[in-house]
Amino acid sequence: MDGLIIEQSAAGVHKKGAEILRHVVRERSVRGETTAIALSGGSTPLGMYRLLAREPYRSELPWNDVHLFWVDERCVPPDHPASNYGAARRELLDRVAIPPSNVHPMAGELAPLAGAVRYGDEIGEFFHMAPPEIPTFDLVFLGVGNDGHTASLFPGQISLDERKKWVIAVKGGNPNVHRLTLTLLVLNQAKKLVFMVSGREKAEIVQRVLQGPRENLPAQLIRPSGETPSWLLDREAARLLNEKRRNGDEHDTFE
Repeated sequence: MDGLIIEQSAAGVHKKGAEILRHVVRERSVRGETTAIALSGGSTPLGMYRLLAREPYRSELPWNDVHLFWVDERCVPPDHPASNYGAARRELLDRVAIPPSNVHPMAGELAPLAGAVRYGDEIGEFFHMAPPEIPTFDLVFLGVGNDGHTASLFPGQISLDERKKWVIAVKGGNPNVHRLTLTLLVLNQAKKLVFMVSGREKAEIVQRVLQGPRENLPAQLIRPSGETPSWLLDREAARLLNEKRRNGDEHDTFE
């Protein structure tokens, strides 16, 4: 699954994402291990959530062994239309047999700094550790914005230099609002990390991040210690990638 994975359509991206999640969860479950997954916001993951809420995934996945976290969240209540957790709850969580105690939403309803501290504490309790140790998520899903941001890590912000905290409060994006986000420190510790990107409007930033010069765009700073991140794209998002990359000369997966 390393490298570049190109599907014909957004629906193919959703299905491949669901397959990656199922593979990781089931592989760990047979060893008696739980799986800690950090989910992203945005529109692309919603299709994956809808698939996971239907058969065969709904019955086949050992939901008792799955713990869900979020990579970022807007500072809004969980029932707000802009809540990443709220979207996942509507499309997935309310439709599968995952124990409520296995779901770990960010406290977007709190003041930003308080919410960041609360989530850092919750992550620490789950992983039984505290800084300077770094928690290791088994699987992280990310997207990328047209400005190269990922999670709620935005270009040029001081948040990119955070090397101690796991969770921080930021303000940025479109709309320019308060948000909570995992830091690069945590994201780059993940065992497996998958960017899910679809749509023609994302083609320029995908090409810029993957084949352009190093600009210290947040998405370019994702270099997990475990393995090379996977970029799961549809044809429209991949359309500007040059032929060398598309033909698999860099050990990409082309599907």
